[in-house]
Amino acid sequence: MCITDLLFIEKATLEKEEENNHFLRSLRSRSDIELDALAHTLNNEVSAAIDCTECGNCCRSLVINVTQEEVGLLAGHLMLSKEETKEKYIEESQQGNCFINTIPCHFFSANKCTIYEHRFSECRDFPHLHKPGFKARLSGTLMHYGRCPIIYNVIEKMKTELSFFEAAD
Repeated sequence: MCITDLLFIEKATLEKEEENNHFLRSLRSRSDIELDALAHTLNNEVSAAIDCTECGNCCRSLVINVTQEEVGLLAGHLMLSKEETKEKYIEESQQGNCFINTIPCHFFSANKCTIYEHRFSECRDFPHLHKPGFKARLSGTLMHYGRCPIIYNVIEKMKTELSFFEAAD
């Protein structure tokens, strides 16, 4: 059974901050291959049990990075010029990095993405647990532990699978 109550998860995040820091350190000795396999297995299990449209917290709370190519694709989908699309929806840094210019995302309505078939790669890939290199990304993943029920449940199941128990200091 997966926990999806965001208030519960947010509270648990505060209560488990030290535990999660110890867990992060405990994984340093584990092999990348072992952790990737476990993360992928647990992600598949948890993702199948959680309906993201019941949550949508990522769309409500994250800065969404967009590639220049995706800006062009969005413009085509919206039947706007790339310049009009940037003016309405995109912020661009001095280095040329683009991101959606509002939080929550412009394209989030009624807990659903209104451009779902054309959503950005960062949105498609979140929470990134299906990718290789789990251990290298774990600090970043834990930043979203209190925001995403999938991450929360995967990490908690991983603690159980790896027989991690918070040691009293």
